[in-house]
Amino acid sequence: MAAVASSSKPQDSSLQAETFRRLHPRAYLERFLSEGFRPDGREKDDWRDVSVNVGSISTADGSALVRLGDTTIVCGVKAEIAEPELDSPAIGFIVPNLDLPAICSPKFKPGPPVDEAQVLSERLYDALISSESIPLSSLCINPGKAVWVLYVDATCINYDGNAFDAALLAMTAALKNTRLPKATYNEESGKTTCSRKEKHPLQIQRTPVAVSFGIFDSTHILSDPTSFEEPLLDTSVSVVVDESGALTSVLQSGLGTTGAQDTLLHCIALAKKRRKELGKTIDAV
Repeated sequence: MAAVASSSKPQDSSLQAETFRRLHPRAYLERFLSEGFRPDGREKDDWRDVSVNVGSISTADGSALVRLGDTTIVCGVKAEIAEPELDSPAIGFIVPNLDLPAICSPKFKPGPPVDEAQVLSERLYDALISSESIPLSSLCINPGKAVWVLYVDATCINYDGNAFDAALLAMTAALKNTRLPKATYNEESGKTTCSRKEKHPLQIQRTPVAVSFGIFDSTHILSDPTSFEEPLLDTSVSVVVDESGALTSVLQSGLGTTGAQDTLLHCIALAKKRRKELGKTIDAV
């Protein structure tokens, strides 16, 4: 009986901790942070492991699979030919999109795209365009007649927070993996033909990477927040940095403030350091 009683105590304590986490998530997180740790065992400025694999989708022109902790995102690039805009006859298009289906997390429901996915898709578009990762002029086949449209579709297959960082990394890796067939526009027929044998990579000028932070209780800066931490944050800050360490954009979401200017500068400094650490992972793509 004594052995049974002693073995049940750890189970009871873990059950109590899980109940406390569900009923009082903010107090639960505060208790961990007061000890200098987070619920997953990381310190405040620690990052989760990152892995990148490319070329796994044979039907796409380029693809990548990114794991950021338990957050997993697969991205495929599909290229199509279209007519350019009248006021930009030599400019192609990049159309990024992120899908957060119900299978990736209980927080998302079946049906039309959730608001969070639409907001993140807009932020991903801004990050790719503002960084000038790919000169849109390089997607021109024949001015005023034909340009490439790159549909960059990312799908989250497991969600554990910080989808923006994982999605931008997946899109950047998929674009680096993309190969387009040589396209030729025929003036007489008005048609574009593509070579089946000759393909070439995209003209990648910069490789932007997002590094996100959560501000909790106006004092704690949490690097790479999880899905448990995200709803408890006052606000979040995403710093987009290229391979040279140059800032391409700083994005803030949430109704809270970052507090003192030192907080934002600290986030930027940590983001540049993290970008260097991820350099080998990205360069290997």
